Amino acid sequence: MMETVSQRLHQVLDSLPQGVRLVAVSKYHPSESILEAYAEGQRLFGESHVQELQAKHTQLPDDIEWHFIGHLQTNKVKYIVPYVAMIEAVDSIRLLREIERQAARCNRVVDVLLELHIAEEETKYGLTPDACRQLLAEGEWRDMPHVRICGLMMMASYVEDEEQIRREMMIASDLFDELKTNYFAHSPWFCERSWGMSHDYPIACQCHSTLVRVGTTIFGERVY
Repeated sequence: MMETVSQRLHQVLDSLPQGVRLVAVSKYHPSESILEAYAEGQRLFGESHVQELQAKHTQLPDDIEWHFIGHLQTNKVKYIVPYVAMIEAVDSIRLLREIERQAARCNRVVDVLLELHIAEEETKYGLTPDACRQLLAEGEWRDMPHVRICGLMMMASYVEDEEQIRREMMIASDLFDELKTNYFAHSPWFCERSWGMSHDYPIACQCHSTLVRVGTTIFGERVY
């Protein structure tokens, strides 16, 4: 007999140590599946396509905390800023500026994470650790009252080698500590380390993650 969404959800939740929150990645899955997890008390969901998030936001309960976890184009920011709880993948100062501009229009403060590119795979998005340091050193973000930088996000390489995954996650964790000391020592909201997905979240929990983004393990294979 196939396990239900609620059974798989509880298996993941029961495996998480204290201090680690679950972002249930619901992209490409129907609202019915989200409601099944919602009925079990899950409130934090991750989406990576603006149109899909728009549709689900209007259909589903208002107290869902939506995290946008995909690559976000600047021209799409305005559609999600009115209600999104966090934008997890900020990979440029240009995107940060647009989030500030749109959040100011909505008179709200939007939480964001800076996305790192550490994995050895070729990916188009994410800041190298040095680019992340440079973005913060240049200081333009300090003049953005409607954006709150809450931490870092990254994806480890999709490989079998657990030591490589652990090494990449610890690079992110060490950088988090460095930035916390240098820029956010007096900012209690700078506290989020978002790494770990269905295949590697148990390792992420050992590497100081505070948010794990798990989809397939809970919802099954995606429905495209």
